[in-house]
Amino acid sequence: MSDTRISFKDMCARFDVTPRTLRYYEYIELLEPEREGRARYYRQRDVARMKLILRGRRWGFSLEDIRKWLMIYDKQGDEAQMREWIKLADTQLDVLRGELQTMQKAIDELQENRDAIAKSLT
Repeated sequence: MSDTRISFKDMCARFDVTPRTLRYYEYIELLEPEREGRARYYRQRDVARMKLILRGRRWGFSLEDIRKWLMIYDKQGDEAQMREWIKLADTQLDVLRGELQTMQKAIDELQENRDAIAKSLT
């Protein structure tokens, strides 16, 4: 693993996040940058964690779920983390499938209404 450090500004640009977001992730202990005075520098561990955080957010996980999951790795190791990930993923898949069904129903209803109104205009 490389010892390359990434500046705060470069980290924001690399992941297309605001400085506020990055500071917040640090505040809730998702990231632990090195500090030199007021400057923050991120190592590969933080880059990897940031990828997982953003992926988790895209999949609809709460920051608290992501934080707990990342802490498992720190305290119990990779296998425990993967087992917990499977549990979290199963739960989130159920949530997303429910949301998908709700969205599909809304789309179908909207399409029917739109088609009925379009037909009445012709």
